[in-house]
Amino acid sequence: MQKKVFKGRVVLPGNTSGEAVVTRQGLNILASYQKSALKKAKRVICADQNNPDLYKKDLTDKVICLPLTIGSTTGGMVLETAVQMGLGPRAMLFAEHIDSLAAAGLVLSDVWLKQRVITVDQLGADFLDAVQDGQTIEIKEDGTVTVLS
Repeated sequence: MQKKVFKGRVVLPGNTSGEAVVTRQGLNILASYQKSALKKAKRVICADQNNPDLYKKDLTDKVICLPLTIGSTTGGMVLETAVQMGLGPRAMLFAEHIDSLAAAGLVLSDVWLKQRVITVDQLGADFLDAVQDGQTIEIKEDGTVTVLS
């Protein structure tokens, strides 16, 4: 089994593994999650037509690999609501610095709901070059991310 290892900055620590979904452009949380949240769906199917990497893919309980999030300032609350509904990602792995939109929703979920979405940022552009949809990702609490293929 071939694996690639990356080291990032820990935002919300934890150990987990899961299936990767990957976007090489910004993730618009509002556009991606809102439709499923409003319908009280059992899964989040990405509704952002402007993101061909993720459109119509299941984001529930996945390891989302992305450069950063973009869009409306309500994105953080939409993410927090998705986590509260049990529809959040297992982890979020950022190639760049985490942005304030994602940080708000993830930290609020952790503090208010006691539901942690393991989060690591500053993994670098090489990380997004190395990871593909469906691969298994292992995350350690020290910010070590291993892509298994």
